[in-house]
Amino acid sequence: MSNKKKPKKLRTPNLAAAGLLAAAEAKGGGTEAAAARPMPTAAEPRRVEFDYTYVRQDLRRILILAGSLIVVLVALSFVLR
Repeated sequence: MSNKKKPKKLRTPNLAAAGLLAAAEAKGGGTEAAAARPMPTAAEPRRVEFDYTYVRQDLRRILILAGSLIVVLVALSFVLR
């Protein structure tokens, strides 16, 4: 929605939580924990969680804008009567 670009250090990738854990383990060298965790089988669907914080921010912005416009319309209706 927004054309503003965040600085690279503030960007968050829209990755699954499992992918983030794997990346953190790769950086930290946590191979023992990775070996102990069982791999998901084909029968178990993989749960993918995405980061939708931008949606919440957009909805908040829309609600504030709509609320302020309603207040302006109510104020104008009193002024014009």
